[in-house]
Amino acid sequence: MSIRTILIDDEQPAREVIKYYLKDFEEIEIIGEFSDGFTGLKGIQELKPDLVFLDVQMPKLTGLELLELLDQPTQIIFSTAYDQYAIKAFEMNAIDYLLKPYSKDRFAQALQKAIAIIGSGQNSPAPVQKLVKTLDENPEYLHRIAVKSRHKVSVIPIEDIVYLEAEGDYVMLHTKDSRHLKEKTMKYFEAHLDPSRFIRIHRSYIVNVQFIDRIEYYDKENYAVLMKQGAKLRASTTGYKILKQMLNM
Repeated sequence: MSIRTILIDDEQPAREVIKYYLKDFEEIEIIGEFSDGFTGLKGIQELKPDLVFLDVQMPKLTGLELLELLDQPTQIIFSTAYDQYAIKAFEMNAIDYLLKPYSKDRFAQALQKAIAIIGSGQNSPAPVQKLVKTLDENPEYLHRIAVKSRHKVSVIPIEDIVYLEAEGDYVMLHTKDSRHLKEKTMKYFEAHLDPSRFIRIHRSYIVNVQFIDRIEYYDKENYAVLMKQGAKLRASTTGYKILKQMLNM
Protein backbone atom coordinates (compact mmCIF):
# COMPACT_ATOMS: atom_id res chain seq x y z
CA MET A 1 0.00 0.00 0.00
CA SER A 2 1.32 3.42 -0.97
CA ILE A 3 0.07 6.40 1.05
CA ARG A 4 0.33 9.59 -0.97
CA THR A 5 1.46 12.32 1.43
CA ILE A 6 2.10 16.06 1.35
CA LEU A 7 3.75 18.35 3.91
CA ILE A 8 2.57 21.90 4.68
CA ASP A 9 4.74 23.96 7.04
CA ASP A 10 6.21 27.44 6.65
CA GLU A 11 9.44 26.36 8.37
CA GLN A 12 11.79 24.31 6.20
CA PRO A 13 13.57 22.68 9.20
CA ALA A 14 10.19 21.36 10.37
CA ARG A 15 9.56 19.83 6.92
CA GLU A 16 13.04 18.31 6.93
CA VAL A 17 12.37 16.67 10.30
CA ILE A 18 9.17 15.10 8.97
CA LYS A 19 10.94 13.83 5.84
CA TYR A 20 13.74 12.37 7.98
CA TYR A 21 11.27 10.55 10.24
CA LEU A 22 9.30 9.28 7.24
CA LYS A 23 12.32 7.42 5.89
CA ASP A 24 11.44 4.54 8.23
CA PHE A 25 8.04 4.08 6.58
CA GLU A 26 8.27 2.53 3.10
CA GLU A 27 4.51 2.86 2.53
CA ILE A 28 4.69 6.67 2.61
CA GLU A 29 5.14 8.44 -0.73
CA ILE A 30 5.79 12.19 -0.46
CA ILE A 31 4.11 13.79 -3.47
CA GLY A 32 4.54 17.43 -2.50
CA GLU A 33 5.61 19.93 0.14
CA PHE A 34 4.44 23.50 0.60
CA SER A 35 5.68 26.45 2.64
CA ASP A 36 2.37 28.28 3.18
CA GLY A 37 -1.33 27.65 3.53
CA PHE A 38 -2.27 29.17 0.17
CA THR A 39 -0.15 26.82 -1.94
CA GLY A 40 -0.86 23.98 0.49
CA LEU A 41 -4.60 24.30 -0.03
CA LYS A 42 -4.10 24.26 -3.80
CA GLY A 43 -1.85 21.23 -3.42
CA ILE A 44 -4.48 19.30 -1.48
CA GLN A 45 -7.19 20.15 -4.00
CA GLU A 46 -5.07 19.21 -7.03
CA LEU A 47 -3.03 16.24 -5.75
CA LYS A 48 -5.76 14.70 -3.54
CA PRO A 49 -3.34 13.08 -1.06
CA ASP A 50 -4.23 10.32 1.37
CA LEU A 51 -2.40 12.04 4.22
CA VAL A 52 -1.38 15.62 5.04
CA PHE A 53 1.08 16.85 7.67
CA LEU A 54 -0.28 20.31 8.44
CA ASP A 55 1.24 23.07 10.56
CA VAL A 56 -1.27 25.09 12.59
CA GLN A 57 0.52 28.42 12.94
CA MET A 58 1.39 29.89 9.54
CA PRO A 59 1.44 33.61 8.71
CA LYS A 60 -0.58 33.92 5.48
CA LEU A 61 -3.18 31.22 6.05
CA THR A 62 -3.21 29.12 9.21
CA GLY A 63 -3.75 25.39 9.18
CA LEU A 64 -7.15 25.84 10.78
CA GLU A 65 -8.20 28.43 8.17
CA LEU A 66 -7.05 26.04 5.46
CA LEU A 67 -9.04 23.27 7.10
CA GLU A 68 -12.37 25.08 6.82
CA LEU A 69 -11.73 25.89 3.15
CA LEU A 70 -11.23 22.27 2.10
CA ASP A 71 -13.88 20.89 -0.24
CA GLN A 72 -12.98 17.27 0.50
CA PRO A 73 -11.22 16.81 3.86
CA THR A 74 -8.45 14.20 3.94
CA GLN A 75 -6.62 12.43 6.76
CA ILE A 76 -4.53 15.05 8.55
CA ILE A 77 -1.83 14.98 11.22
CA PHE A 78 -1.53 18.47 12.71
CA SER A 79 1.54 20.02 14.25
CA THR A 80 1.45 22.96 16.61
CA ALA A 81 3.67 24.87 19.02
CA TYR A 82 1.23 26.38 21.48
CA ASP A 83 -2.43 26.37 20.47
CA GLN A 84 -4.02 24.89 23.58
CA TYR A 85 -7.59 25.22 22.35
CA ALA A 86 -6.74 23.45 19.12
CA ILE A 87 -5.11 20.63 21.07
CA LYS A 88 -8.30 20.15 23.06
CA ALA A 89 -10.30 20.08 19.85
CA PHE A 90 -7.96 17.50 18.28
CA GLU A 91 -8.28 15.25 21.32
CA MET A 92 -12.08 15.50 21.35
CA ASN A 93 -12.33 14.50 17.68
CA ALA A 94 -9.73 11.71 17.58
CA ILE A 95 -7.50 13.48 15.06
CA ASP A 96 -3.88 13.13 16.09
CA TYR A 97 -1.53 16.08 16.47
CA LEU A 98 2.16 16.63 17.13
CA LEU A 99 3.18 19.21 19.72
CA LYS A 100 6.46 20.80 18.60
CA PRO A 101 9.13 19.78 19.34
CA TYR A 102 8.13 16.13 19.14
CA SER A 103 10.17 12.94 19.39
CA LYS A 104 10.63 10.27 16.76
CA ASP A 105 8.57 7.86 18.85
CA ARG A 106 5.68 10.33 19.18
CA PHE A 107 5.82 10.93 15.42
CA ALA A 108 5.69 7.20 14.75
CA GLN A 109 2.70 6.82 17.07
CA ALA A 110 0.72 9.49 15.18
CA LEU A 111 1.69 8.10 11.80
CA GLN A 112 0.79 4.50 12.69
CA LYS A 113 -2.63 5.74 13.75
CA ALA A 114 -3.14 7.46 10.40
CA ILE A 115 -1.87 4.41 8.49
CA ALA A 116 -4.32 2.18 10.33
CA ILE A 117 -7.24 4.47 9.51
CA ILE A 118 -6.29 4.79 5.85
CA GLY A 119 -5.54 1.07 5.53
CA SER A 120 -8.92 0.10 7.00
CA GLY A 121 -10.72 1.83 4.14
CA GLN A 122 -12.77 3.81 6.66
CA ASN A 123 -11.04 7.12 6.00
CA SER A 124 -14.08 9.30 6.67
CA PRO A 125 -14.02 13.12 6.54
CA ALA A 126 -16.29 13.19 9.62
CA PRO A 127 -13.49 13.79 12.19
CA VAL A 128 -12.24 16.82 10.25
CA GLN A 129 -15.77 18.17 9.94
CA LYS A 130 -16.29 17.68 13.68
CA LEU A 131 -13.03 19.50 14.35
CA VAL A 132 -14.16 22.51 12.30
CA LYS A 133 -17.41 22.55 14.27
CA THR A 134 -15.56 22.33 17.59
CA LEU A 135 -13.21 25.15 16.63
CA ASP A 136 -16.25 27.26 15.75
CA GLU A 137 -17.12 27.14 19.45
CA ASN A 138 -13.83 28.84 20.34
CA PRO A 139 -14.92 32.02 22.17
CA GLU A 140 -12.01 34.11 20.88
CA TYR A 141 -12.80 37.03 18.58
CA LEU A 142 -11.77 36.86 14.94
CA HIS A 143 -8.97 39.05 13.63
CA ARG A 144 -9.34 38.00 10.00
CA ILE A 145 -11.56 35.81 7.82
CA ALA A 146 -10.38 33.44 5.08
CA VAL A 147 -12.72 33.02 2.12
CA LYS A 148 -12.51 31.08 -1.14
CA SER A 149 -14.08 31.97 -4.47
CA ARG A 150 -13.44 29.54 -7.32
CA HIS A 151 -9.68 28.97 -7.14
CA LYS A 152 -8.79 32.16 -5.27
CA VAL A 153 -8.32 32.46 -1.51
CA SER A 154 -8.57 35.84 0.21
CA VAL A 155 -7.80 36.75 3.81
CA ILE A 156 -9.87 39.72 4.95
CA PRO A 157 -8.79 41.76 8.00
CA ILE A 158 -11.74 42.35 10.32
CA GLU A 159 -11.20 46.12 10.25
CA ASP A 160 -11.87 46.14 6.47
CA ILE A 161 -15.39 44.74 6.82
CA VAL A 162 -18.14 47.38 6.51
CA TYR A 163 -21.07 45.06 7.21
CA LEU A 164 -22.21 41.44 6.98
CA GLU A 165 -25.43 40.35 5.31
CA ALA A 166 -27.34 37.07 5.64
CA GLU A 167 -27.51 35.11 2.37
CA GLY A 168 -29.39 31.87 3.10
CA ASP A 169 -26.89 29.36 4.49
CA TYR A 170 -24.08 31.83 3.78
CA VAL A 171 -23.01 35.30 4.89
CA MET A 172 -21.94 38.03 2.48
CA LEU A 173 -18.99 40.05 3.76
CA HIS A 174 -19.05 43.60 2.41
CA THR A 175 -15.72 45.42 2.50
CA LYS A 176 -14.91 48.92 1.28
CA ASP A 177 -14.31 47.71 -2.27
CA SER A 178 -15.42 44.06 -2.58
CA ARG A 179 -17.82 41.33 -1.49
CA HIS A 180 -17.06 37.81 -0.31
CA LEU A 181 -19.39 34.89 0.40
CA LYS A 182 -18.61 32.76 3.46
CA GLU A 183 -20.27 29.48 4.45
CA LYS A 184 -20.99 30.44 8.05
CA THR A 185 -24.03 31.68 9.94
CA MET A 186 -24.89 35.13 11.25
CA LYS A 187 -25.03 33.55 14.71
CA TYR A 188 -21.41 32.42 14.31
CA PHE A 189 -20.22 35.91 13.36
CA GLU A 190 -22.30 37.55 16.08
CA ALA A 191 -20.46 35.35 18.61
CA HIS A 192 -17.00 35.76 17.07
CA LEU A 193 -16.83 39.47 16.25
CA ASP A 194 -15.85 42.02 18.89
CA PRO A 195 -19.17 43.52 20.14
CA SER A 196 -17.47 46.84 20.78
CA ARG A 197 -17.00 47.15 17.01
CA PHE A 198 -19.69 45.00 15.40
CA ILE A 199 -23.40 45.21 16.20
CA ARG A 200 -26.22 43.03 14.88
CA ILE A 201 -28.79 45.65 13.94
CA HIS A 202 -31.22 43.25 12.27
CA ARG A 203 -31.56 39.51 11.71
CA SER A 204 -30.01 40.13 8.28
CA TYR A 205 -27.25 42.63 9.14
CA ILE A 206 -24.20 43.05 11.35
CA VAL A 207 -22.47 46.42 10.97
CA ASN A 208 -19.03 47.76 11.75
CA VAL A 209 -19.86 50.88 13.78
CA GLN A 210 -16.77 52.65 12.44
CA PHE A 211 -18.43 52.86 9.03
CA ILE A 212 -21.81 54.24 10.16
CA ASP A 213 -22.57 57.66 8.70
CA ARG A 214 -25.96 58.32 10.29
CA ILE A 215 -29.22 56.73 11.43
CA GLU A 216 -32.62 57.77 10.10
CA TYR A 217 -36.21 56.90 10.97
CA TYR A 218 -37.59 54.33 8.51
CA ASP A 219 -41.17 53.36 9.39
CA LYS A 220 -43.17 51.61 12.11
CA GLU A 221 -40.43 51.69 14.71
CA ASN A 222 -37.80 50.63 12.20
CA TYR A 223 -34.72 52.67 11.42
CA ALA A 224 -32.29 52.91 8.52
CA VAL A 225 -28.57 52.81 9.12
CA LEU A 226 -26.66 54.66 6.40
CA MET A 227 -23.09 53.49 5.93
CA LYS A 228 -20.27 55.76 4.75
CA GLN A 229 -19.92 53.64 1.62
CA GLY A 230 -23.54 54.35 0.65
CA ALA A 231 -25.34 51.20 1.81
CA LYS A 232 -28.72 51.73 3.50
CA LEU A 233 -29.53 48.96 6.00
CA ARG A 234 -32.67 48.39 8.00
CA ALA A 235 -32.33 48.22 11.79
CA SER A 236 -34.85 46.54 14.06
CA THR A 237 -36.10 48.25 17.20
CA THR A 238 -33.71 46.15 19.30
CA GLY A 239 -30.83 46.85 16.96
CA TYR A 240 -31.53 50.57 17.07
CA LYS A 241 -31.58 50.57 20.88
CA ILE A 242 -28.19 48.82 21.00
CA LEU A 243 -26.75 51.28 18.49
CA LYS A 244 -28.23 54.24 20.35
CA GLN A 245 -26.63 53.07 23.59
CA MET A 246 -23.24 52.37 21.98
CA LEU A 247 -23.10 55.66 20.07
CA ASN A 248 -24.42 57.69 23.04
CA MET A 249 -27.27 59.10 20.96
